[in-house]
Amino acid sequence: MVQTPARAALRRLPLVTLYLTERCNSRCVTCDYWRHGRIDLTLDALERLLPELQRLQTQVVLISGGEPLLHPQWREMAQRLRTNGQSLWLLTSGLSLAKHARRVGELFDAVTVSLDGTTAATYAAIRGLDAFDKVCEGIRAAADTAVALSVRVTLQRANYQELPAFVELAHRLGAQQVSFLAVDVANPHAFGRSDEFRADVGLRAEDLPVLAALLCQLQREHAQDFERGFIAENPAKLQRLLQYFTAVHGHGSYPPVRCNAPEFSAVVDAQGRVAPCFFIPGPPAPMFSAAALADLNAPAMRALRQDIEDGRRAECTTCVCSMWREPSTLEHLRFRPAGLGAAPRRWQ
Repeated sequence: MVQTPARAALRRLPLVTLYLTERCNSRCVTCDYWRHGRIDLTLDALERLLPELQRLQTQVVLISGGEPLLHPQWREMAQRLRTNGQSLWLLTSGLSLAKHARRVGELFDAVTVSLDGTTAATYAAIRGLDAFDKVCEGIRAAADTAVALSVRVTLQRANYQELPAFVELAHRLGAQQVSFLAVDVANPHAFGRSDEFRADVGLRAEDLPVLAALLCQLQREHAQDFERGFIAENPAKLQRLLQYFTAVHGHGSYPPVRCNAPEFSAVVDAQGRVAPCFFIPGPPAPMFSAAALADLNAPAMRALRQDIEDGRRAECTTCVCSMWREPSTLEHLRFRPAGLGAAPRRWQ
């Protein structure tokens, strides 16, 4: 007989990340979705999810993938979610954003574009496509709508020397914010990677002093951008980038991770399977189950959340992306996209 774990059942889920597709039109060196992604979330699976989102009082759905704008029914799905009462946040590579900017601006409250180069050459080296100008066009077009537009940079060896230039580019493109994330080189299965993933993208030991100098330069030359939240992370948090890459080389510990994301959020992939976060898979479950989010309170998922809280998951030790909300606020948490300096206008 299976003993139910002590971990309490989730009654509210303010944030849900929903993958519309496993397919992607980028060719990123840091990700494998484009190599093997084939599956799209079905409209029927979404329809079965809608009552659960209402039951769990979900406020924000982060639409992701793969590249969500590749899904042939992304507009219908976004509209159904809005009608269901959810605010929408789009995470996109931006390759199709110029074409769809007007409709995206109508349906989404916030958009985050992944942009990993400040020049066409750097972009192509990381993303595998000569599409830098097209992505910049899409960012400008989206910024001209009512949507809250931010840029996210995954810092790695090919682009880290452009750190200050990313801030300047984000200003020129009309973004409201730019944020920085270390490329995850410690979790072999992040971002759809297979066991054969071997990309060498992390900073080398000789890069670390250069990164340290760039972080000091950024703090010195962009003090106002830090102060008003245009740069999402404060200077102390950006130092975690240096600490992370230093730890990768065995010269210190990884930055301490404070995260309780599984207590107020979950990930539903394009197969309808539920996970506690981006980096830790959920227990085995059938594809497109009748009530995917009901699995959140199954014994196996509750035990997994307990393992995460108790520090028994190795992925958490080296995590590059964590979220924390004070436990006392979770019962009445009003979620908005982390890092935005101010709530999008439609959420105020």
